[in-house]
Amino acid sequence: MNAVANKPLDKLTIFSLKGVQMRTFHITWLTFFVCFFGWFGLAPLMPAVRADLGLTKPQVGNIIIAAVSATIFARLLVGKLCDTWGPRKTYTALLVLGSLPVMLVGLAHDYTTFLLFRLAIGTIGASFVITQYHTSMMFAPNVKGTANALTGGWGNLGGGITQLAMPVIMATIVGFGYTKPEAWRLAMIVPGVMMLVMAVLYYRYTTDTPNGNFDEIERSAHPKDKVSFWEACADIRVWALALAYGCCFGMEITFDGVAALYFFDNFKMDETEAGFWAMLFGFMNIFARALGGIVADKVGNNYGMRGKGVLLAGLLLLEGVGIILFAQAGNLPLAIMSMLTFALFLKMSNGGTYAIVPFVNPKAVGLISGIVGAGGNVGGMLMGFLFKSQSISYGQAFFYIGVTVAVVGLILFLVNFGKATVSEPAEAELQTA
Repeated sequence: MNAVANKPLDKLTIFSLKGVQMRTFHITWLTFFVCFFGWFGLAPLMPAVRADLGLTKPQVGNIIIAAVSATIFARLLVGKLCDTWGPRKTYTALLVLGSLPVMLVGLAHDYTTFLLFRLAIGTIGASFVITQYHTSMMFAPNVKGTANALTGGWGNLGGGITQLAMPVIMATIVGFGYTKPEAWRLAMIVPGVMMLVMAVLYYRYTTDTPNGNFDEIERSAHPKDKVSFWEACADIRVWALALAYGCCFGMEITFDGVAALYFFDNFKMDETEAGFWAMLFGFMNIFARALGGIVADKVGNNYGMRGKGVLLAGLLLLEGVGIILFAQAGNLPLAIMSMLTFALFLKMSNGGTYAIVPFVNPKAVGLISGIVGAGGNVGGMLMGFLFKSQSISYGQAFFYIGVTVAVVGLILFLVNFGKATVSEPAEAELQTA
């Protein structure tokens, strides 16, 4: 194996598949993209599901919460598995196991059964932690934030594309003579099969590190160098990042879950048109999250981790203001414009957060990635309770979220993320056997 293959890359060659680093980069973001089809494929189909199962607003709210709550625990577990078992095996197992409830959710014919399937599907959201961990292992510190933002952003793009693609798939099935209650069930088989295909590709064409897989190399870190869950949690920066991610990614997955319904109900559209407008929100990921990582890396090179923290705080503040404007939008053009505005800052905040995460504690990259990632889902779960309430409208829920995000942004200006030494994460501790 040549020297280049044995070390993290210090530059991104986006249009290249040469070397295990770039091959892993592309397979990782594509896998995360497919995972979003499984995780949120039901969201744009909810008008049909709601009519089929006779769901009430509180029941729809519980389903939104279930979609993100199971991911909290899955992300904590997966973060630990990445540090011990390796990202390649962990991702493969998650893809295979996660595909089962996706393909079988069509067997649900009542609210309770559907809710349990939705809860099981939520574990697929842990794929994000593996994506970020694996990218962190493959790239050097000077481009790690950019690489993480690109894989996360292009993967998150799946959350937007599925908003349009799944209603089209359902409509195509209806065109073959099936009813809508039959069509939404059959449509969910498609993302399940896609996940199984990616499981094969991931296992065959990636490695845990540039040096090889964990079971093929000797890891030189001593047991005393290991960081426990509680040690990681003792760092205030971990909690600050988890809070920040709850406000940006938590809002993203919440919006992914309610956007189609919001446009469907408020602007009197059919499923496909509502899915199109909801898709625009996710489509911003093609560049916005990457932009956040790129800017964060440049700020970090000039102003260090403290600069990255100030950038993240500013982005969250702007996101909160944008959500407040969206909540007050009284017509479709204003709603679309304000949605795209807060989406830009939200997704840049996502990228900015994970431009900091790999550097907080180099000996616990997977663990901290899992904790912060779980924080995103805690945020999404708490936001989901607002959309469950019978006493407030969706617009009011967005307003309360916007105010909260803006306040958190102000608080984060007080956190100093630069108090620890930045060094190369776990990959530096791996030696060839």
